[in-house]
Amino acid sequence: MVDLKGQYSQIKDVVNPSIQEVIETTTFINGPKVHEFQRNLEHYLGVKHVIPCANGTDALQIAMMGLGLKPGDEVITVDFTFAATVEVIALLNLIPVLVDVNPDDFNINIEAVKKAITSKTKAIVPVHLFGQCANMEAIMEIAEEHDLFVIEDNAQAIGASYVYKDGSKAKAGTIGHVASTSFFPSKNLGCYGDGGAIFTNDDGLAHIIRGVVNHGMYERYHHDVVGVNSRLDSIQAAVLNAKLPYLDTYNQNRIEAANKYDASFKGVESVIIPKRNGEADSHVFHQYTLKIKGVNRDALVKYLNENDIPCGVYYPIPLHKQKAYVDDRYNEADFNVTNQLIQEVISLPMHTELDDEQIEYITSKVKTFING
Repeated sequence: MVDLKGQYSQIKDVVNPSIQEVIETTTFINGPKVHEFQRNLEHYLGVKHVIPCANGTDALQIAMMGLGLKPGDEVITVDFTFAATVEVIALLNLIPVLVDVNPDDFNINIEAVKKAITSKTKAIVPVHLFGQCANMEAIMEIAEEHDLFVIEDNAQAIGASYVYKDGSKAKAGTIGHVASTSFFPSKNLGCYGDGGAIFTNDDGLAHIIRGVVNHGMYERYHHDVVGVNSRLDSIQAAVLNAKLPYLDTYNQNRIEAANKYDASFKGVESVIIPKRNGEADSHVFHQYTLKIKGVNRDALVKYLNENDIPCGVYYPIPLHKQKAYVDDRYNEADFNVTNQLIQEVISLPMHTELDDEQIEYITSKVKTFING
């Protein structure tokens, strides 16, 4: 699904010295490389504050801790996403409220959000799934009307642009009150281990979060807030700092690969290609996800694997049916889209090193299976 070795071979002359510098200076925790990466990412995103942390799941949890959400508060998020999004809500004794997604772009359904709001609702967590922003303009309007926080789960869309109705743009993760991201190795901007970060333009919130990530300390051995131990180590920061200048190129490579996939599947009725909202840079294709109609999706997965083509089903089980998150509050009729998507979606290989020959082989095998 990804070619991290191929990507590394292109940048090792930049990455290796950066890692070696950390080792030689022994500045392994909160060293200069962490602060340098933080500043560079702030500049890239156009956001006032980036607070690095240990992983993307921690980032989402810490964002919620920083907002001061209390046990029993309701947090609206999507049913069709990775479990980490709802996991941290449950860990903080908040109440997850799952809603359906759009059938075309897989992102949170605005009408479902409106329907789910109660007097206990305190936050909305839109997930920018597969590399494309949710409808943030509408979400922020809802949040303002109901005095709610918006926490962007930007684990899959770093570098994507959101286009407002007036044509202006903002980077994914810089629109809500706070955002989280992951630097897991397979992400568009990935490190060589675990890593994450929180983004915000709120000075006060940034100050709280900086304490939370470091045991609640602003001064050594003075614990002013309840915190956790979640720091991006300097070696991972060195890797990310070396890769950040390539992020736009990486994303453009993914977009171009998606264009070639799209062209190859044109006219294939059983294949519905990903919908793109906005302009060319609005979708950075963390995943290239098709919907398969009138064909056995699971049989297609098996066939592709037999032909040495990796593929993925993201996600095979909706969160409302996961054992850990089953709740009598949920009505199956409220998840019609998600329940359909889990039977239809398939993600094809998508990474910065995909070439024309590989895309031709992958698409030809998909079409061979569909055409019988």
